[in-house]
This record gives sequence, structure tokens and C-alpha cells, in this order.
Amino acid sequence: MRIAGLNLDIVWKNKDKNFQLIEDQLKNTQADIFLLPEMFSTGFCMDAAEVSDRNKESLEFLKKMAKEKNAAFCGSAPVEDEGNFYNRMYFVQPDGETVFYDKRHLFSFSGEDKVYTPGNKRVIVNYKGFRILLQVCYDLRFPVFARNNDDYDAVLYIANWPEKRVGAWEHLLKARAIENLSFVFGLNRIGTDGNSLFYQESSHCFFADGKEISQKNGNMVLAELNRDELNDFRQHFQFLNDRDQFSIEL
Repeated sequence: MRIAGLNLDIVWKNKDKNFQLIEDQLKNTQADIFLLPEMFSTGFCMDAAEVSDRNKESLEFLKKMAKEKNAAFCGSAPVEDEGNFYNRMYFVQPDGETVFYDKRHLFSFSGEDKVYTPGNKRVIVNYKGFRILLQVCYDLRFPVFARNNDDYDAVLYIANWPEKRVGAWEHLLKARAIENLSFVFGLNRIGTDGNSLFYQESSHCFFADGKEISQKNGNMVLAELNRDELNDFRQHFQFLNDRDQFSIEL
């Protein structure tokens, strides 16, 4: 399975410009899954009442792109739902079938927890023979929530993770891959946002042994995920069999 992540310099609070940028920059790329950054249509913005999708415009864009490219599209957007705001990660298949995950761990350092409502469930999607865990940015710092109970093969992390803390981002992505014997694809945005925070290119895909398997091609980060290779690795190194048994209260 081929995943293509877009290193996007998100235009602050401008959905139409971001939609056009994405469409233009993906024009010549083919993949099974296209990955877009956290809050790809607005930037990581706390002005939820101003920027949230009341008419599902970001979701409709993902559906349009999924149909046109005959591929799954994944990214998050600020959404208002029954009076609450969510940082909602969508996974949209070519036929329009949609699964969403609401970010569980809200970034209190920026006040995200004062504006958005946390999700209350872990979400795994099945696509083309892969079981895929959906995660957003700050979730990466909480390994218990991402613990593999032998129920997924890959994790997709999408983020707005500033350059000041990028070392943690890169080390934790690799750690999640190793400890969970899984593929981990982490896609970060690039550029400077409306709060003058700078984001360097730092998107990666790691195999279950911590080896990077992604390649960079312009503004694209590309990775081929081989399920047979993963199964062989897990069969040889059966570390998940020794994992602690516990449940998570949400």
C-alpha cells in the first residue's frame, strides 16, 4: 500500500486557498492513501467559532478529492457538532464512506482544551487489508492510548508540531513504531502559521524496527507499506505477546 503525505504550508484561516493548494500539489501524484496535516484547511487555530466547518466544507473537499484520485484521503479540520467544537480527523474512501476520529489529547499548552472537546474513543479503520489507527499530533506523547493490542498494523499521525519541539516529534514517532511493531507515518505541516510559529519539514514513515522507509520527492513524503513484510517481522519477533494487559478509561 502506497501512502503519500503532503508537506503543506497551510494558509492561515483560508480554506479556499488551502483546498486549491492541495489540489494543485497532488495533481501528479498517485497513492492508495493521501495524508494531509492537522487542521489542513485553516492551520492549528483556536478561533473555533470563526473557522469551524459548519457546512462540512473540509469533509466535502476530502470526498471530492477521494473520488477524483480514486484513493483514500485523511486529514483533520475544526468542526462544530451539536454545540461543541472538535479537532476531527477524517478518513474518506473513494466511494465516500467516511470514518472520523476526534482528537483525544488536547494541547493544553496552547489552550486547545479550553476551546475544543476531547474525543471519547479510539478509532481503527480497515482499508486495503490494513488495520489503521488514527491519531492527531499531541496524541503522540501518550503511548498508552496508542498501545497495540494486536488490533492494528499502521498508525497515521497528522500534526502541527513546531520546529522548537521537533526532536520530540521525530523520536516519539520512531518509538511508537518499535514498541507497537507497526508502521508509523507521521505527517507534519511546514511553513509559518498565524501565531508566527515555524514548522520545519519533519515528516517520516518508520517500519516496526524503527527503520525509516519514507522517501521525499519535492513537497511529498512517500512510503510503501508491505503487509507480508510486517507479518514476517512480527512472527519472528513476537514481542506483542508479552505486553501488559490493561484497559483504558476514556
